[in-house]
Amino acid sequence: MRIDREEKAARAEALFREGYNCAQSVVLAYVQEMGLEMQTAARLSSGFGGGLGGLRGVCGAVSGMAMVYGMLRGYDRPEEKEGKKAEYAAIQRMAERFREAEAAIDCRPLLERAGIDPANMPSERDPEYYAKRPCPRLVREAAAMLADELNA
Repeated sequence: MRIDREEKAARAEALFREGYNCAQSVVLAYVQEMGLEMQTAARLSSGFGGGLGGLRGVCGAVSGMAMVYGMLRGYDRPEEKEGKKAEYAAIQRMAERFREAEAAIDCRPLLERAGIDPANMPSERDPEYYAKRPCPRLVREAAAMLADELNA
């Protein structure tokens, strides 16, 4: 099954603009492919926003790519050494593409580069928030890069 890159990118951005965090936005864009209910997928990915619970580590959009990839192509038994290697390689490829496009995969430098104080608590979602944040673009890019990897 071929994944529509542009549809997933647009869906992830729309979900972010609805108020979901970066990780949730990427994960929820792929909820049908994963066979999960919206609520389950939203809850599983909820703690990864803001670079893991607002700690500003790995961007939630990048974490979302890894979660979806794991659900769709991941391994599930410890003895699956080749599956583990393949999954890690795919996640590393996606993370590197993201880093090449954005110069970082961590939330803190992504926000700082946009002139945003990377406070550890969620900001109010108002028009100014969406105008200043790189996040709508980042979730769009991550969802598209994930489609490329899954379609390869």
